[in-house]
Amino acid sequence: MTSTQKKYLPYLSVFVASILWSSSFVALKIAFRNYDPMVVIFGRMLLGFLFMALFFRPFRNLKFKRSDLKYLAFMGLCEPCLYFIFEAIALQNTSASQAGMVTATLPLIVAVAAWYFLKEKLNLKIILGFIVAIGGVSLLSLGSQVTENAPDPIFGNLMELLAMVTATGYIITMKKLSSSYSALFITSFQALVGSVFYFPLLFLPSTAVPLEFNLPSFMAIVYLGVVVTFGAYGSYNYGVSKIPASQATAFINLIPVFSLILGAWILNDILSGIQYLAIILVFLGIFISQYRNKETITEKKPPAPNPPINVSNQ
Repeated sequence: MTSTQKKYLPYLSVFVASILWSSSFVALKIAFRNYDPMVVIFGRMLLGFLFMALFFRPFRNLKFKRSDLKYLAFMGLCEPCLYFIFEAIALQNTSASQAGMVTATLPLIVAVAAWYFLKEKLNLKIILGFIVAIGGVSLLSLGSQVTENAPDPIFGNLMELLAMVTATGYIITMKKLSSSYSALFITSFQALVGSVFYFPLLFLPSTAVPLEFNLPSFMAIVYLGVVVTFGAYGSYNYGVSKIPASQATAFINLIPVFSLILGAWILNDILSGIQYLAIILVFLGIFISQYRNKETITEKKPPAPNPPINVSNQ
């Protein structure tokens, strides 16, 4: 792999993760049609963990630090535990497209949190790109309608916003851990914690036990467990380990765009003219934030060291 390829691989990784996360909203809607949300999420976590454990052995030759246990526990609590509870409630009350729109708030939340906890730079140029992108997301919401798939969109969108808060806790903590642990281990650990956390919830009286097999919903769970859990989280964890967290999360603004596109393609959602305009605006905002970030990084390179003095000639 050339140096240029290595330079852009983290950006490609978070881009791929954004596409896969966008598809997860559609897959969850399909899975929820026939299976209880707790069953879906547990199946997703278990399949993701088994896939990684069988084929990649993420815990082999692991050098674990006991002092990191609290950070690992907090990361797992934020995501997948609390995150998927909030998201499951959200998708029962709002549409996949509207839930995807709310994810555009994540970059701003992460940027502020990364500035406070990780001491990453937060300047007007970064915020400008995010504001343009969020403006695009606001335009997207103008074209949304209340349907049978969104019986209480206000409450559902609020739950998705809480999911974004927990996602921020995951991203900031994962960034801290990425210097000591591989992206594969972190992803596998999340899937393991999620499996353990959601297993007891299967026995709650409110959890509906599956009484029949439905192929589309089952395949949606398999897709969520193997492709999204492994592919999206693995790609994003790798990307964040190589570039600033605030910069990586700019790509999260792509999620509402791809959610709308996939929703129109798979779930037959209809896009209006203003929504197509908003999609262009979201892409423009991401371009601004990424381009300005690179300029800032270039400007702040440390000066080259002075050449050593040859004492023997003096």
